[in-house]
Amino acid sequence: MNFGVVKGTVRLCILKTMLFPRHCLSTAAACHSPVRVRLLPSPKCLFDEPIQVKVEGLSPNQEVVLRAKLTDEKGELFQSSAAYRADGIGEIDLSRSPALGGSFSGTNPMGLFWTLSAKNAHKKLVKRDVRTPFLVDIEVYSDGDTEGQLLAKETNERGFLAEGVQRLPVREGRVRATLFLPPGRGPFPGVLDMYGTGGGLPEYRASLLASRGFAVLALAYYSYLDLPKDMRELELEYFEEAVSFLRTHPQVKGPGIGVLAISKSGDLALSMASFLPGISATISINGCNANTLFPLRYKDTVVPPLSFKTSRLFLTKSGIANIRDTLNNPTEGENRQSLIPIEQAQCRFLFVVAEDDQNWKSPFYAEEAAKRLREHGKENCEVVVYPGAGHYLEPPYFPHCPSSLHLLVGLPVVWGGEPRSHGEAQVDLWGRIQAFFIKHLDGEHLQG
Repeated sequence: MNFGVVKGTVRLCILKTMLFPRHCLSTAAACHSPVRVRLLPSPKCLFDEPIQVKVEGLSPNQEVVLRAKLTDEKGELFQSSAAYRADGIGEIDLSRSPALGGSFSGTNPMGLFWTLSAKNAHKKLVKRDVRTPFLVDIEVYSDGDTEGQLLAKETNERGFLAEGVQRLPVREGRVRATLFLPPGRGPFPGVLDMYGTGGGLPEYRASLLASRGFAVLALAYYSYLDLPKDMRELELEYFEEAVSFLRTHPQVKGPGIGVLAISKSGDLALSMASFLPGISATISINGCNANTLFPLRYKDTVVPPLSFKTSRLFLTKSGIANIRDTLNNPTEGENRQSLIPIEQAQCRFLFVVAEDDQNWKSPFYAEEAAKRLREHGKENCEVVVYPGAGHYLEPPYFPHCPSSLHLLVGLPVVWGGEPRSHGEAQVDLWGRIQAFFIKHLDGEHLQG
């Protein structure tokens, strides 16, 4: 044996460790077992894009634990983990290697992302500043234990703005919003994007949709800048201003726009489509077919909110509130006054519902909305139902949120769904949203 060569190799390993510590997590592991994580096609991507996670350099059939970690802008830690066994050449490929247990099991290429869970209970992952990415650390631990030796680590940078997308704050009249414009000359299909009772101005869905070629106006309607701090009554004229702003923007393809809404804003979207001109396509995600929570005023018309009974709220075995049955049936008695006259709308509707929505009975509301349209001789709607999904259907690869604080209830509430079905629903829905708007924002379905 040439001992001079051996000694030289050891010296070279030590020198590499000193010069490149990030690439040598430990002298022994780095020199004798160069384990590495590969994120394909690139460690950088948009948040709505999948990546392929591979681990190389393990011993044949070696068992390890993969862990994902993400810290949000408020310092909340979200993490997941799963055990894996390397194949005969010491590799793990999450697109074909089954997880043996942990946060999930079985073959699930993006399982580490779908199952990210907050360290503190009842927290929902929300992107507050779309100008910066989320960083997800993918770590590999030995000995089948996350307390074992760290063998390798790579960071996935998941952004929210494609290159060239413009983010433009809007302070036009009463309208408080952010406009996202794709790169290029345009004009682009225009979409108005709204969220529910959380208030503020969520921008992450709008920025991702703009990254796919849409001009998107993320609209705030309370608890933002000089807007009312709470909702006591909503004026549809405010939303009319927002629609007019987007429709007349030189970079927006007319003559009509789309509306994308979830939860409480779902019934707002239906009211906008029913009373306001210029809307060609409306998507309501787990919304209601009646006006909810607060009176809605438009000129001389006031649509009262659907009444509810707090006595129907109950606590689950884990002490979380379930509010699914608190709203009264909008098709019965005086509750019918809250129904939105969607038969007046001159647009296409896509009603999206999660079968396990525990916020309220969104499958029933969608069925009733479709039934009302048919009774008025209209076939301008589609209903899509996702089994196993919960209330908060977000863009792809946002983790499933089983429960979080409901600002109006003042308690953590259960949202329903299970991670894998919910995650798969989000991926399918994202494609449907884009296809629906591309199909119907060409002006052909705009009347009056």
